[in-house]
Amino acid sequence: MKVSHLARLCLCAALPLMATACTTPAKAPDYTAFRSAKPRSILVLPPVNHTPDVNASNGLIAQMTQPLAEGGYYVVPVTVEIETFRQNGLDTPDDIMQTPAAKLQSIFGADAALYTTVTAYGSVYQVISSNTVVTATSKLVDLKTGSVLWSGTGTANSSDVGEAQVNAGGLIGALVGAAIKQAVHSLTDQSFDVAHVAAHRLLHVGPPDGLLYGPRSVKYGTD
Repeated sequence: MKVSHLARLCLCAALPLMATACTTPAKAPDYTAFRSAKPRSILVLPPVNHTPDVNASNGLIAQMTQPLAEGGYYVVPVTVEIETFRQNGLDTPDDIMQTPAAKLQSIFGADAALYTTVTAYGSVYQVISSNTVVTATSKLVDLKTGSVLWSGTGTANSSDVGEAQVNAGGLIGALVGAAIKQAVHSLTDQSFDVAHVAAHRLLHVGPPDGLLYGPRSVKYGTD
């Protein structure tokens, strides 16, 4: 069967775009300031919550120290940090974010602080499905100079933690399955598990766009 003249024109027009998409590499972050600062310790500030779920900040910060520690950094213990803020009258992430960088450095002695905002946390219910989503953005700030060393975004959903898919009985089965999933979500909050995946995606260390390896990593200085 011969290809029509119109189809050939469309194909010719699409080929250059396809070639460009395949050959254009992703833009790498600028690590100049990061390499110059060489942070060894990180203060993970409580995430600012921009979601309706009151558990978002605590749910995410509980997952954030592990990927940083595994990446070779010393992380200021979160419990010590939170208690220190409370003793100084700072009880909310929004208030803590307003603390000057120099003040944070003098109190905790950390080289850098991680500022985070949670933009999605919790279950989204639809007619025939429900999904739990966690999304957050972070920036690593040098506490001595106030310069941003790195920034990134991480997101995850229910399927990323192995949630079983309901597929039985056509539309009726899907509706029943959705009702069951909504009931289960209301009894067992899956957001904490999803936050674990989102935190590791957000704070992964190494190429192409993650944090640089910390001084406690065997890969320190190789990136």
